[in-house]
Amino acid sequence: MTQKELHNQRLLQEAERAVMRMHTRRHFIKESAMGLGALALGSFLGSCGNSAMSSNVVFDPAHPLMPKLPPFPGKAKSVIYLHMAGAPSQLELFDYKPELMKMDGQDCPKSLLEGKRFAFIRGVPKMMGPQAKFAQYGQSGAWVSEHMPHLSTIVDELSFLKAVTTDQFNHAPAQLMVHTGSPRMGRPSLGSWVTYGLGTENQNLPGFVVLTSGGKTPDAGKSVWGSGFLPSVYQGVQCRSEGSPVLFMNDPDGMDRDLRKESIDAINEVNQQEYTEYNDPEILSRISQYEMAYKMQISAPEVMNINNEPSYIHEMYGTKPGHACFANNVLLARKLVEKGVRFVQLFDWGWDSHGSDASLAIDIGFINKCREVDKCITALILDLKQRGLLEETLVVWGGEFGRTPMMENREGKKMPFKGRDHHTEAFTIWMAGAGIKKGFCYGETDEIGYSAISGKVEPFDIQATILNQLGFDHEKFTYQFQGRPFRLTDTRGKVIEDILA
Repeated sequence: MTQKELHNQRLLQEAERAVMRMHTRRHFIKESAMGLGALALGSFLGSCGNSAMSSNVVFDPAHPLMPKLPPFPGKAKSVIYLHMAGAPSQLELFDYKPELMKMDGQDCPKSLLEGKRFAFIRGVPKMMGPQAKFAQYGQSGAWVSEHMPHLSTIVDELSFLKAVTTDQFNHAPAQLMVHTGSPRMGRPSLGSWVTYGLGTENQNLPGFVVLTSGGKTPDAGKSVWGSGFLPSVYQGVQCRSEGSPVLFMNDPDGMDRDLRKESIDAINEVNQQEYTEYNDPEILSRISQYEMAYKMQISAPEVMNINNEPSYIHEMYGTKPGHACFANNVLLARKLVEKGVRFVQLFDWGWDSHGSDASLAIDIGFINKCREVDKCITALILDLKQRGLLEETLVVWGGEFGRTPMMENREGKKMPFKGRDHHTEAFTIWMAGAGIKKGFCYGETDEIGYSAISGKVEPFDIQATILNQLGFDHEKFTYQFQGRPFRLTDTRGKVIEDILA
């Protein structure tokens, strides 16, 4: 018997076993019980389904990633979100506070501590001035520190949000808040919402791609790119920046591409029979995912290969072909949106500057992290612009919260290196491209960078603005789940009109 005949025989045996299981009395009782429960719950809630009929977006489960038009014309066709996991210090990058330097080494005023919650600060910490030199750049006169020398040359392409706040002071909940609109797991991520609403331009690649660097995934884990209660086809697909883009991408030994196609066709035929019997749209999503995996075998290796980029591009980005690094991922992000991928999410771990060791010190490890991202992020903006892609690609940069103006004193003790604790009341995020004002600063913090005093915004506002640039009213872009329409921005949020061109 040939390898192909043996493989087909095994598939047939698996299908026969599945049919036998479906006709056992145990299976019948189980399905009947679940069906009766669902009928009772449905009559109690009135309408609790998550079908396309209850959504304001046309959802075709047989073709879930087909491109769709937004409710109104959007400036953005794709998004690149650069998340610095751990939260970079705004006080050493973009929020220049000379008054804070005058307080360096002094005891923190009680007014900054009373009634406040911090992740690690206890007792009375010392104030810490900016650990960087600042200067103004561009026609906009934006303040940028010496740690971002390349980015300082393109400030007139950026819009800075200087007074971003959050109510979450631990990493995982804060990351979830930024990317899913909730500090708890189970809600769809921003990228999932976007691909659910718009589909994707390239049917041979995922609509939502995730790239990680820094040696670890974000504290919130893969939930920050999960699909939550949306169909699973909309969750982010994590790709690797070295080796095979996705594990098990290549065919096993002894299986050629034709045999792989026959295998997928056989599996999907069984899935189609399951769908005919149970009418579960998630089964159609599963069929679509099998087909996508087959298509990716051809398209993904080519797109994810940066070796064929010209030498001047490698110099421009500072890439390291063959190694896993943030610069490689940034270049991959450009290649992906160029090929029609809707949403590319980059996470770079290592920005949690507590001062517990040299790698997490504001004056050592933090500076090294800045060197790793400064050149390639600047190259991304310039590269997108020269290719005519910046006008339709929204680029977002930021962390999950900010850092305190005072030095961290974990459990009331002096840290071995200089560091800052988590801070919820003020941090900086910037945006560029796709109808965002150029060379603009919105919002302001007090003289020491502790609190927002004007232009205060929340993660919900940033999410609403991103959706607006893609052509969605965030209040109307919903999905029916558990008896009510859910939205990314949940119960509040407003578009930040002042930063729109």
